[in-house]
Amino acid sequence: MTDAADAFAPTYAEARAKFLAAAQGLAVQSHPQPLRGLQGEPLAMDVVRAGADDADALLVFSSGCHGVEGHCGSGAQVALLQDEAFRAHARAACVALLFIHALNPWGFSFGRRVTHEGVDLNRNFVDFRQPRPRNAGYDELADVLLPATWPPKPANEAALMAYAAAHGMAALQSAVSGGQYHHPDGLFYGGAAPTWSQSTLRMVLRQQASRCRQLGWIDLHSGLGEPGVGERIFACRDDAQARHRAKAWWGPHLTFTEDGSSTSSPLQGNLWHAAYDECGQAVYTGITLEFGTEPLPVVTDALRFDHWVARRQDRTDDLLEAARAHMRKAFFTDTPAWKRAVLKQAREAAVLAVDGLAAWR
Repeated sequence: MTDAADAFAPTYAEARAKFLAAAQGLAVQSHPQPLRGLQGEPLAMDVVRAGADDADALLVFSSGCHGVEGHCGSGAQVALLQDEAFRAHARAACVALLFIHALNPWGFSFGRRVTHEGVDLNRNFVDFRQPRPRNAGYDELADVLLPATWPPKPANEAALMAYAAAHGMAALQSAVSGGQYHHPDGLFYGGAAPTWSQSTLRMVLRQQASRCRQLGWIDLHSGLGEPGVGERIFACRDDAQARHRAKAWWGPHLTFTEDGSSTSSPLQGNLWHAAYDECGQAVYTGITLEFGTEPLPVVTDALRFDHWVARRQDRTDDLLEAARAHMRKAFFTDTPAWKRAVLKQAREAAVLAVDGLAAWR
């Protein structure tokens, strides 16, 4: 296994350099974003393929859907790219590997969870030709979550607890994080149109995944659950065959947002919808691999502070730096033990996916 300290990086620019170095000798496609990063660096969604272009089975690894979570996902991708034994296992199983690095490079660079449009990419995959979904719970809590002053006053926090008392903690989490489409500067905003990241990801899938017959996908995330534990969350349409395949691949501890077994609430506009839209020729099976960091209230407070700072007209460098520091701590645990746990569990999930793809062809 790659040394954990070598796989992860403290900045987007360094993470990208490590990813491209790990991909040496493989086919690389870079899709530049027409913006610059925090350090003035170029931004891109980078794609690396290991395996035949016309492989029947393809396994996708994606990172950085939620920007700052790219610190975690990029490290896992670098380690897998450098893992000759894993890549040999995939070759022997006739499974091609596709690594999509930094789905949201702007958010990764600036230490934010959202895209440069202010959008949560994992809520952005809805049909914008239809009326945007309404989240009545978020409508009720919008001003409570992002009050006029920071830190929130006791009465503000009491209002959140009153909502939980009236509706339950699960309903509070769903109202806050399930996705909302009418508060552009609010949390978990799904957008009013497809983002650059959504459009670019769809193009990558059309280019890279339009010929396979079996498609697996591990989307790497962080911020929910027990510290260092990689929760395998079902990320497909909720049908019996997909559930059966996913359980056969990743085991009985697979969790589901629909039945409450996951730490995640049911979400609107997940990016995995693109697999069905762009790769209709393939049988698709995927998970979100979510690594726990801090307790949920700490993570939520970091998100609230980040959005509170971003919406201010008079924000200062000190405020921006403080928000970035809170976000990074909430979504990336910079310790050797946590990093080792991420690499170990990411590899385990990857091997199980390769074996599953090989068995189900």
